[in-house]
Amino acid sequence: MRILAAILLLAFAASPALAQTDDDVFAALEGVYGIEEAGNFDAYFTALTTAFAEGDSQTLAEMGSYPFEVAANGELYDILAPEDFIANFDALLLPQTIEAIAGRAYADLIVTDEGVGFANGALWLANVCADEACASSDWLITRISN
Repeated sequence: MRILAAILLLAFAASPALAQTDDDVFAALEGVYGIEEAGNFDAYFTALTTAFAEGDSQTLAEMGSYPFEVAANGELYDILAPEDFIANFDALLLPQTIEAIAGRAYADLIVTDEGVGFANGALWLANVCADEACASSDWLITRISN
């Protein structure tokens, strides 16, 4: 069912004639991740876009799933810890990437079974399990591509 929902969403998102709405994105999140995780995503989305808009590297560092990759300046960097992200924030993120993510509308998100994409894939989040049993999980940044 999740795979079918993801395929339908990708087809829908790829269609320029049909614009998706906030409700469409929420339904896609709910279909792929379940109602609880979809509900948790709303607060994360607001916190993430606000942190990008404010250039809040500390908050963004706390939202990472370490290690994760950042493609910048023609290179691929492995960000191993929050301190690495904070110390290199200005070098890792181009102003246009920051602006694109900060100004992203909920309806513009890409939802797949592998994560949620912002700004045509400039940033990817995943619902990451906190432990092996996956009794709890968090939305976290898994990749940034400038």
